[in-house]
Amino acid sequence: MDGLAHTLVPAAGDAPVVLLRTPYGRHHHLAEAHAWAERGFSCVIGDVRGRHGSTGEFRPYRHETDDGASVVDHLARLGFGRVLAAGASYAAHCAVTAAIARPDAVVGVLAAVPALGLGETAREPGGAARLACRVGWWGEHVSPPAREVDLGTVPVIDALTGWSDLWHAPERTALWRDLAGLTMPLLAVGGLRDPFAADTERLAAAWGGPTRLVLGPWGHALDVGGTLGGRRIGALYLAWARRLADQRGDRAFVHTAGWRRHVPATLRRELAVRSGEFVADPADPFRSVPPDAAVAPASRSAAELTTPALPAGELRGSARVTLDVVADAPDADWVVRLSLDGVHLVHGIRRVRHEPGVPATVAVDLPPLGRVLAEGARLRVEVAGHHWPRHARNPHTGEDPVTARRLLPGRRRVLAGRVDLPWHPVGADVPLLEEI
Repeated sequence: MDGLAHTLVPAAGDAPVVLLRTPYGRHHHLAEAHAWAERGFSCVIGDVRGRHGSTGEFRPYRHETDDGASVVDHLARLGFGRVLAAGASYAAHCAVTAAIARPDAVVGVLAAVPALGLGETAREPGGAARLACRVGWWGEHVSPPAREVDLGTVPVIDALTGWSDLWHAPERTALWRDLAGLTMPLLAVGGLRDPFAADTERLAAAWGGPTRLVLGPWGHALDVGGTLGGRRIGALYLAWARRLADQRGDRAFVHTAGWRRHVPATLRRELAVRSGEFVADPADPFRSVPPDAAVAPASRSAAELTTPALPAGELRGSARVTLDVVADAPDADWVVRLSLDGVHLVHGIRRVRHEPGVPATVAVDLPPLGRVLAEGARLRVEVAGHHWPRHARNPHTGEDPVTARRLLPGRRRVLAGRVDLPWHPVGADVPLLEEI
């Protein structure tokens, strides 16, 4: 297969063959492959081009569609005419692109915590640049630095060598236009603490075939804890794979105090502006914190708004915060961070072009969340102009934050705000665990 290294773990029976292609070393998936085989699914695990046992140069995301097609074709010549393409993170991209390239052979796709392309992993909608996680991934897997990377490097593109492909990629790669034409079932597994949770939802929404979306209270490592009734994540995959031929329609589940059916709902509330003016200063940026971490009680680098007292219920899904604002710069990032009782729940960021000094309305969509609200709870809404080091600092000049050499402070004013919350009554829409 043109220098592509793969390992086959065969099984008896006529179930589809599971194909998992990864840049992280197929040897790490040998136990998983044997587990599939012991349950009746032959499994092929492979190293992508230029990684571990495969020859060639590793150019992230560049060759996966063509190489995936070649592997599926080779499996057909070996007698494996039906393929279940599977993978997590980067490997989820390999699974999706294999289905796009060979839709007649791929009979199902399992995509967990999907990192779907260069642009999808590098930029937020609107162009805000992810920084810390991209430096970590690129430095570990593509271009190891000679010394520890300074996340304050200006311009950002000088922080590592050889990663210009990442920053010149479009925000949304070509695979999105092909998803609606796919008819095979999809299992999309996302984490409410995963940076790509929103893309997991978008993948399921764009898919043409029957979908099952599962959003659990885990991060990118898929540490499910006890949320699946003592089962590991593989049990979820296996149950879905065994019913592959019976998949019909779309189903979605999200975890709050337990599993719930994921159905749309909106509760709109006006936000009270507690302090509306701030300076977004690159020399003293608003600091990012991980989900579930404590947030500072106040910041000079952010405006503060609050919801009114909210009814008891559960937040399940994605919220939107809409702000009436003024900026003195031609280009600005708007960061919105929701917290409850001093704990970070979720954040969103959007890059916006402005006419300096002219009032504008900015809507920031937040990734999905799953939380229980006590009666009378109030959400704190912080609005900032930077979110460092998770995201590169906007220079406020109109230049790309990745290539800008001059970073200027910018004054902001939040005039008013409102929030659309995915609110549901407590305990509504409870599924059987076997449905998930």
